[in-house]
Amino acid sequence: MFRIASKKILNPTVTQMEIEAPLVAKKAKPGQFIILRVNEGGERIPLTVAGCDVAKGLVKIIFQIVGATTGKLNEKNEGDSIQDFVGPLGKPTDMEGKKKVCVVGGGVGCAISMPVAQGFHDAGANVTSIIGFRNKDLVILEEEFEKASDRLIIMSDDGSYKRQGNVTVPLKELLESGEKFDEIIAIGPVIMMKFVTLTAKPYGIPVTVSMNPIMIDGTGMCGCCRLTLNTDKGKVMKFACVDGPDFNGYEVDFDEAMSRGRMYADFEKKAREASCNLFKKEVK
Repeated sequence: MFRIASKKILNPTVTQMEIEAPLVAKKAKPGQFIILRVNEGGERIPLTVAGCDVAKGLVKIIFQIVGATTGKLNEKNEGDSIQDFVGPLGKPTDMEGKKKVCVVGGGVGCAISMPVAQGFHDAGANVTSIIGFRNKDLVILEEEFEKASDRLIIMSDDGSYKRQGNVTVPLKELLESGEKFDEIIAIGPVIMMKFVTLTAKPYGIPVTVSMNPIMIDGTGMCGCCRLTLNTDKGKVMKFACVDGPDFNGYEVDFDEAMSRGRMYADFEKKAREASCNLFKKEVK
């Protein structure tokens, strides 16, 4: 069992927790993830490592309440425990030799891009961060991005906070003005990562995207997290859990990834509704 050391509500649908897992905290690096189970017999879900306190043995996770399992996890409070917490899994983000980067985060994807921005900042790189949200109420981790960025641009779809528009608007402005980056790292909804990649393509700047498809075992054996890459040698299949989660944005078949991501939408909706109904009965 793994104890929840702290819990913080970041916005109405996003929660941050610190989990006591000293062995994971000692090894985890930006870009890697863990797989947890809330209780015995529960679903295995992957969550990105959002930070570590090695001295205290704590691993920070940030999750959006979108399904039955994240709903059950959110019912837990400080001092409670969860069943399993396995990691670190996946390959860390490659930060070697990059002096100037642009980190683009969308929505809850900012929980993943924030430690990446921090990692580049700590490594001495010049970091431009562009983060976007649907509205002011959903903004998260602004203070953390401020500390990790040499320049921070915040966008909101409805204009209720900072600039109105999506994250590709300021990115295109920077690139059109002649701004050069060693790399652009995009993390968020698949559709967002697709258009960040398309925006950068005319300028020939490398784009890395973090893929988080359906995942079960985290070792590549189940095959659920497979992705199609369009490489110079033709189509290649990779597994996000062991080959990623970071991939060359110019190679990812985003349309296929979006299609696969929608496959279980109805099932997830029914599971969430069943969980909510069960919770209501227990409260009564």
